[in-house]
Amino acid sequence: MTTVSPTRINPNILLGCHPPTLKEHFQELERRGIALFQSDPAASSQSNGPITDKRRQAMLDIFRRIAKASFFGKGHLCKFLYQKHRQNCKPRTISNYCTSLMLFLMFVAALGKTKIEQLSRDDLEAFVEHEQDRGMQPKTLHLRLINIYAFLRYLVDQRLLPASLLLRKIRIKVPDALPRAMDPVDVKRLLAVIDNIRDRAMIVIMLRSGMRIGELLSLKMDDVRLAEKKILLWEGEKNQTGRTVCLSDDACRALGRWLYIRDPEKVNVFYARARNTMGYTTARKMMNTYLSKAGLAGKRYTLHSLRHTFATDLLNAGMRLECLQQLLGHSNLEMTLRYARLTDRTREKEYFKAMAIIEGDMTDGPDPLDCPLPKASEAPELLAAHDQKLS
Repeated sequence: MTTVSPTRINPNILLGCHPPTLKEHFQELERRGIALFQSDPAASSQSNGPITDKRRQAMLDIFRRIAKASFFGKGHLCKFLYQKHRQNCKPRTISNYCTSLMLFLMFVAALGKTKIEQLSRDDLEAFVEHEQDRGMQPKTLHLRLINIYAFLRYLVDQRLLPASLLLRKIRIKVPDALPRAMDPVDVKRLLAVIDNIRDRAMIVIMLRSGMRIGELLSLKMDDVRLAEKKILLWEGEKNQTGRTVCLSDDACRALGRWLYIRDPEKVNVFYARARNTMGYTTARKMMNTYLSKAGLAGKRYTLHSLRHTFATDLLNAGMRLECLQQLLGHSNLEMTLRYARLTDRTREKEYFKAMAIIEGDMTDGPDPLDCPLPKASEAPELLAAHDQKLS
């Protein structure tokens, strides 16, 4: 009698997480992407139904962007982006990779090259000079170079390019600017013109908790612990590290007023009119509108300035850097130390003490620099003594 082993079923199928095997999942994505590259509508329509997963849909949107452009190496770019997808990179990160690499490959194609194996260091240097001539900011160009070098590393690993291309990398010196925190007077002027309950709750929460705008817009009702005066961020926007942020009394009051009138059927805490969510563009327009009403439009404040203001205020109040690092969600202390340059009270005290000595305004003792000149009658005696020592 022969025994038949039962078919093993992946339990994730019942949850709708992914196909029976991850291999089929990525093969399906690749088949759709290649169909777009080949401009074959029939092949693209042979799908197993609509794609509901946001990450998969984001990948297909990236494929459509690539299909509309004209450059070589689309297949290699597609596989590189799949690699980032498998590494669990966020759709926005993959989209940034795609933008940087499309610009680079289209620029190289305009130089007359037709194969990925023809890429050289001269092409990279020419691209950097071209972007600088266009007026691109150093920080943006620095990020573009990081994305391009990641792609070149992938091509080197695939033995398509020599490893020497990664030697002596091009470096862009990025200015180490101070965080742009808001002046306390400007904060009061801004809060004074906010008359919308939802908008006031958003701005006060960012000002008192240090949350990033992306974290605030993706905040769910289940993450709010208003009675405990805290918010649970299960996954940080940048480093994907969860943390807990605290809410001050005024932030709790502003949030409580909004929760009282908001639509209880919505999942997100904050949403736009006639929508279930709110986008970055809407939030930025809202902030710019209130800045204009407060007469602060020319000071270059942004939504992220509220986070900088939060960190600066806490350091001025004496909070330790280690605690502030946890509240801000920084992966290393170096990021938090940037705010210490704005609020180093010890350095300020030493500076003013030294300036008081220089200006002769010390009141707790004689000025060591204030030495009286000798009298005119004593001058010949001093000179004679000096001559005797020399002889």
